[in-house]
Parts: sequence; structure tokens; C-alpha cells
Amino acid sequence: MRRAWILPILLAASGSLIATTLVVRDSPGTAVALLLLFVLLAGLNSPLVFPRSIGAAEAQRRSAVDGQPIVYWRPGCTYCLRLRIRLGRRARQLHWVDIWRDPAGASAVREANDGNETVPTVVVAGRPHTNPDPKWVRGQFPQ
Repeated sequence: MRRAWILPILLAASGSLIATTLVVRDSPGTAVALLLLFVLLAGLNSPLVFPRSIGAAEAQRRSAVDGQPIVYWRPGCTYCLRLRIRLGRRARQLHWVDIWRDPAGASAVREANDGNETVPTVVVAGRPHTNPDPKWVRGQFPQ
């Protein structure tokens, strides 16, 4: 769990340090702008942007019932963030598994990607797809 928050905390701390330095040098406007930028980057790289993660076993059970794809992801992954943003509101319909929180999820990803933890890995109807185009993923929702 701690690993997921390292990058966002570093971004927020760095932004605070830079903003403090700029305020001391009498540039409060620039300090506020940079601090907001760093806080925004921290938020985008945090687990807060993603729908609540569930375990791999629960995701597989739910997917079998409702036919929705499973997305294996990890915080800090720019490709996962791109997928999440491009899916928009529909992302909440998918089953998201954070591989840093769920060892079974990490194992499933390694099995699908020749031993590598390459994310996002999207499982549709039992078949894994590594880093698929978000447009393609949108087309995989049950009608």
C-alpha cells in the first residue's frame, strides 16, 4: 500500500519545497501556480483517480457474472492513467485490480505477459490483452 503513494507524496513534497523557495524569493504568484501543478500531478498519479480496486479472485467472479472486462493496473503507470482517463465514466463499470495490493493479480499479469508485470493488462472473456487501445476497450463493454 505504501508503494502506491510514494510518487504522489514526492510530487507534493517537491512542489511544496519549490513553492516555499519561490515565496522566499518574493514570487508568490509563480509559487502558487507551481504548487497547484505539482498537486495536480500528485493527484493524477495517486490511487484516488482509479475506481476502487478489488482482488483478482473477486474480479474474476464478478466478470463471470456481468461480462465486464478486468483491468490489472498499478499506481504511477502512465498507460493505466491514459486508459482510465480515456474510458471516462465507463471506467467505473470495469473491475480494477491493483497488482501492488493483490499478489494474485500480480501473478495473473506475470502469467499473461511472459513473467513481466506489464500493465494495464485487460482481460476480456478470459483472454488477456496487454496495454490495449482505450478505444478498443470501450468497444468490449457488454451491450
